[in-house]
Amino acid sequence: MIERVGRRKSGGRSAKREERLSLSEEITPFIERKIPYFEYFSEESLCEIESAADTVLEEIGIEFRDDPEALDIFSQAGAHVSGERVRFDRGMCRSIIQESAPSEFVQHARNPSRSTTIGGARTVLAPAYGSPFVRDLEKGRRYATIEDFRNFVKLIYMSPGLHHSGGTVCEPVDLPVNKRHLDMVYSHIKYSDKPFMGSVTHPDRAQDTVDMAALVFGEKFVEENTVCTSLINVNSPMTFDATMLGAAKVYARNNQASIISPFILAGAMSPVTVAGTLVQVLAEVLAGIAFIQLVKPGAPVIFGTFAAAVSMQSGAPTFGTPEPSMVTYGAGALARRLGLPYRSGGGLCGSKIADAQAAYESANTLQTSALAGVNFMLHTAGWLEGGLTIGYEKFIMDADQANMLGVLLSGADMTANGLALEALREVGPGSHFLGTSHTLSNFETAFYRSIVADNNSFEQWEAEGSLGTSDRANSIYKKMLKEYEPPPLDESIDEALNEFISKKKDAFPDMDY
Repeated sequence: MIERVGRRKSGGRSAKREERLSLSEEITPFIERKIPYFEYFSEESLCEIESAADTVLEEIGIEFRDDPEALDIFSQAGAHVSGERVRFDRGMCRSIIQESAPSEFVQHARNPSRSTTIGGARTVLAPAYGSPFVRDLEKGRRYATIEDFRNFVKLIYMSPGLHHSGGTVCEPVDLPVNKRHLDMVYSHIKYSDKPFMGSVTHPDRAQDTVDMAALVFGEKFVEENTVCTSLINVNSPMTFDATMLGAAKVYARNNQASIISPFILAGAMSPVTVAGTLVQVLAEVLAGIAFIQLVKPGAPVIFGTFAAAVSMQSGAPTFGTPEPSMVTYGAGALARRLGLPYRSGGGLCGSKIADAQAAYESANTLQTSALAGVNFMLHTAGWLEGGLTIGYEKFIMDADQANMLGVLLSGADMTANGLALEALREVGPGSHFLGTSHTLSNFETAFYRSIVADNNSFEQWEAEGSLGTSDRANSIYKKMLKEYEPPPLDESIDEALNEFISKKKDAFPDMDY
């Protein structure tokens, strides 16, 4: 289903960007991929990686810490448990996964036209996740607040290239750690009607997410359908901790989706080699997704990876370089061979501000993720400073790139209009196409028009203030927030959510963990 946003026209040469911002947009719940995957690794190489991952699972094993129930689940399934270390016979995890894990699933939104399908030949773009800091041109870098969180949810809702509201878009540090999840989930529900992600910082907080979703969708609907996705990070190398396992069990038992995602900084948390990192990623994902399927067969899952590297000179994380791209390509192929949806990163960069480094590193990772076949692209928009910061201006720049990915992945027009033979006949050799009927009938949609870039003459650019990309993005996000209108939410649902939140907050004291 497609929803159209409002149309407003403006005139005058100086108002071109305003017109681009105001053009009618088709807001779709995902991108239909119509181009091939970029296959970086050969069949032989992928088989070698899969065999090596089975060796890791068989000989080294994976630790599942501080969760006796998880160890018992594996033991009953036939795995070899020694202390907190679990080893698997070759092929065991793959067999469990392929028996019950769905190849795709629908995540329902409270606005049915926003419900998205994750998996198959589709790409779902979600914003950055987890930053404790925010940045803008006026106030610089500072700790995020709940007001910042709400602002970003509103911007995401208004961004047609982003299909998903995300989760912890930023950490509202002005709220207690043990209660802020309630305000974050409520913000996703109140200020947007796109799909959202749930809390994973404690099993009780995961359950709160499910309970709040039930107030919106109804208990029966949540029992039978997926309405939230969660990010379950592996504590790489080869370790799952009790917090992630507890949250994963809650979501699985409630039929909600989990992204099993090794968090890799290669050279520190995985081997320095691309193939070695892929071996570890696959072993961790196999063990984690097998666990989900043992908890509840058929629970929706996503093969996740976050791939970056560390500088061998400083130890600092690096982004947008060739080796993480190779990991992203390889993991995508491995996910498809397992028949699972695939998650990886989007606009990743190490830059502290929205500068040239931020642009080229983010463009590299966005393009790689798109070509690799990522189904759920987390961190598409806003990421700065290795994820420590989400930037307002950077968000707008990345959202523009997200729109471009939608065009790229949709493929070329191969209809009669796309082949343009009539235009070629009309023009013939030595003339131009500017005045042809074909050009006139296609000019409004012929090429992507950026809402951020300035392609005017030097003189016009200078007359309009000699603004850089960040300056233009700053004006755009402020204009969006000023014009934001919330999607309708039933008053009885809103009252029930606020009552639930109030009771939860009153039930225990504020804590910083």
